[in-house]
This record gives sequence, structure tokens and C-alpha cells, in this order.
Amino acid sequence: MDQNATEIIPKTSCNYALCTLSASLHFSKGSILSIAVTKDSIFTGSSTSKIHAWKLPECMDMGCAKTPSGEIRAMSAHGKTLFTTHSDCRTRAWEFSPSEKFRLKKKATLPPRRKSFFSFSKKGNNNNSTHWHNNRVSVSCLAYDTNEELLFTGSADQTVHVWKILEKKCTESFKAHEGRVSAIVVNQQDRCVFTCSCDGTLKMWRRVYRESSHILIMVLMSQPCPINALALSSYPNDCYLYSGSSDGIINFWGKEIISGRYNHAGFLRGHHFAILCLATIGRLILSGSEDATIRIWKRENGSPLHSSLAVIDGHHGPVKCLAAVMESDYENLGGILVCSASLDQTLKVWKVKVSDS
Repeated sequence: MDQNATEIIPKTSCNYALCTLSASLHFSKGSILSIAVTKDSIFTGSSTSKIHAWKLPECMDMGCAKTPSGEIRAMSAHGKTLFTTHSDCRTRAWEFSPSEKFRLKKKATLPPRRKSFFSFSKKGNNNNSTHWHNNRVSVSCLAYDTNEELLFTGSADQTVHVWKILEKKCTESFKAHEGRVSAIVVNQQDRCVFTCSCDGTLKMWRRVYRESSHILIMVLMSQPCPINALALSSYPNDCYLYSGSSDGIINFWGKEIISGRYNHAGFLRGHHFAILCLATIGRLILSGSEDATIRIWKRENGSPLHSSLAVIDGHHGPVKCLAAVMESDYENLGGILVCSASLDQTLKVWKVKVSDS
């Protein structure tokens, strides 16, 4: 750990943010394993293989869709497309209707069932050789590049796959880590890709100009403790990358405007057990932990300094998933909706009003 890094010790009360519970749902069958949000909806994926949709902020039931593909381990929503990963080792893209009645239309299955379980792909990591890769491996995380329309998936076999959704094919596969790939995020501004793993490393990748392959730019962190979660926070004047580890610490890196290099800028300490999920919205950072709490942090404008705004302890089990969206009624008042899912089989929606005082 960098001795010059900034450490924030959080307070145990909600001094700078008003947090109120807006909705709470208990799932009697199966645990919630993944969530995704749009401006006015939240989607949940569970161990029962159901995709459920709820209207925000009151969590009005919009319906559900049963998938024949096992538990839904990760999901992400972009526009009218929902991406999901399943226990059958496949990733699916769905088109959903924003209407009150939830409907799903499958756009793609990756890899397609009509193909062999072995697919031809180009190897990354500065290696121009090609290889056949076994796709019957559990997919643990995903991220979407909205500009290039590329889907990145991370797997238990230490690899990252890059998919072209419209063509339904894998354009690249490369070994990223020495352990399971835990999380992937894409910087939509410069298209850098960040991956982390249970091997304790966090890496930065960049696509080769005019090619489909990615190369390793730098290893941002290498530690004995598993890294479980990543999140990016971009504001008009700065960009920060956050990682959450099993030691309960959040590390963060600031991007240099000219060079594009990410420098370690500090760490946040407050959770008692492993951090399982992270989310960002504006200059707010949300962390969910095995200690059953959610912590809200705020980064100062144009500065790496952070303050602790709130500790939410409404769950009775580890907080597995987090997502945040601006609350439409309070867009000009600093209000956000925080959605959290826990292994206590509950989904909760919190209204958070941030004060600048």
C-alpha cells in the first residue's frame, strides 16, 4: 500500500446524506445474483433462472421472464438491450420493451448453440497466433463498449472474450489473469478496458489501433488479496477507477489528462469484511460488503480527497449487488436511487439526498 495514499476513515452516521428506504422485496425462492438499472426500471437475475423487472422507485412488478439456462450470474442494461450470463456457460443479449408490461426478445446467444463448443479466435497479449478455445467455461462478469458495440466477458478460466453482438461471434480471446476474472469495466471515453481477478491483480488493456486485439498497458495492482469489484467515475474534469478487495479496502486511481496514465491516488477504509460490489454515479461511490452494509462516499470536485457520507445497514446478509440512478423527481436536487441486493434474499431501493453543506 502506498504510504502517501489518502486514507478516509468513515463516520458511523449519516451526516451528509439523507437515506430513506423506498421499497423492500423478499424473494422466497432463490437468491438475487445480479441486478441492472435503467432510468426508470430495475432488472434482477436470480438462482431460479428468472429475469424480473420492476418499476422504480416503488418497485412495482412489471413481470418476469423464465430462461431455460440456469442461474443468472451477471447482467448489464444498455439502451433497450439487456445482457445476461448464465450457468450454462453462455451469454445472452435481449431486447426489452420499456412499457409497463415487461417483455423480452432474444437477440443473440454467445456462443451460438449451432456452433461447436470450440471456436476459432485470435489470441491477445502481444501474441499473434491463433488457437481453439473451449467455451464451456463459467462466465463471471461482463461489460459493454457502447461506441464499438463490443461485449467483454470474463470467465473462470482466466480469459476475456470480446464479442461482436450483431455478428454473433467472438473476435478475440486472451488470457488476462492467473485466476478467475472477477470484474470488467470499460472507459467509454478512451475505450480502455480494466479487469481484476481473485489472483489479486488489476490490469489495464487497450485496443490496438485498426486491429481487433487488445494489449496489456499496465498492471495497476498486484496483491495477495482477491479483488472482487471495479467501478469507473467520470466527471467533466476528472476520471477515477475504484477497486474493492476481500480485505475490505477500496483503492482508487486518478487518470492523468495528458498522458492517460492512471496513478494510485489513495484508499478508503471502513468495511469490516470483503467488498463484493461497487457502483458510481457522478462523484458518489457506493460500496457493498460481506459485512451487510452499504457505504456512500463522495469525491471532492477536482481533488482525490473523499468524504464518507453514509452507512446503510438495512440488510441482514452480505450485499451482493449495487446499482444507482438519478431519481427523476429530484434530478436538480441531488437525489439518487440506490438499488441493493443481498444474500438475505432481499432487494431494497433507497432514496438518497446528498447535501453539499
